[in-house]
Amino acid sequence: MRRQQAAAHLEDLPGWGNTVIGDLLSEVHRLDERIAQYDVHLRAIAQRSTPAQRLMRLMGIGQTSATAIVAMVGNAHEFSSGRQFAAWLGLVPGQYSSGGKARLGRITKAGDAYLRSLLVLGARSVLNAAPGKNDSISRWALQLRQRRGYWKAVVAIAAKNARLAWAALTKGEAFKQPA
Repeated sequence: MRRQQAAAHLEDLPGWGNTVIGDLLSEVHRLDERIAQYDVHLRAIAQRSTPAQRLMRLMGIGQTSATAIVAMVGNAHEFSSGRQFAAWLGLVPGQYSSGGKARLGRITKAGDAYLRSLLVLGARSVLNAAPGKNDSISRWALQLRQRRGYWKAVVAIAAKNARLAWAALTKGEAFKQPA
């Protein structure tokens, strides 16, 4: 929308401003076309990859997230558990202990920021779509949002998706999606 507005007012710009802004707008348009081409390639990669197909069955994990996870961790056998995978992504709370008393803090944000942000974005879509659904994950997400608030629920869903993604990758065909 703003690009169209900028293009409409291009003639009003003084001097070289017209040329410079026009060149920048054409470059942005060219980059948009390249991004669309990459999206087509990504879609094809996701359709050919069995692990990516397994991941895309999870709510909140689409083509971009699935291919990124597969590219970064492969079959995820480097991690001994789903919690370890979620911790590697920085989606678990930090632990502080003193005097024998353990306290949980904010998420650690350790690990791969790109994968973590993809999972958080997917979790937001799961939580935003949950009110119209009756599956167990949607009901759990809504109850969690009611108890703990929106952002804590989003991070909890992202952590759950990380654990489910680990299970889907390591168990293969034996993985049963939660009902």
